[in-house]
Amino acid sequence: MAEKEYTTFEEFYPYYLDQHRHTGTRVTHFVGTSLFLLFVITAIIQQNAWFILMGVVAAYLFAWIGHFFIENNKPATFKYPWMSLKGDFKLYFEILTGKQGFKAN
Repeated sequence: MAEKEYTTFEEFYPYYLDQHRHTGTRVTHFVGTSLFLLFVITAIIQQNAWFILMGVVAAYLFAWIGHFFIENNKPATFKYPWMSLKGDFKLYFEILTGKQGFKAN
């Protein structure tokens, strides 16, 4: 059976959440995104763009650990890079604001 193709973020996001069901995966993504934001702030303060690259590496490293070793699935980034990035930030801020938890609803 062919995998569904997503054309809008609204239809993609439930799939994104389904790919992040385990608490550990959400934690690794949250840590990775937090590190990314910290590196961006450091890049601005230090006026050194290399920190942004380090933030991207840290974010992907933590996210992929979550997918390959906890969730046992392939990151949606490979097929939907921009929607996945938007999903990462949406889930991150939903966790911060209490709309989502580290445990999937």
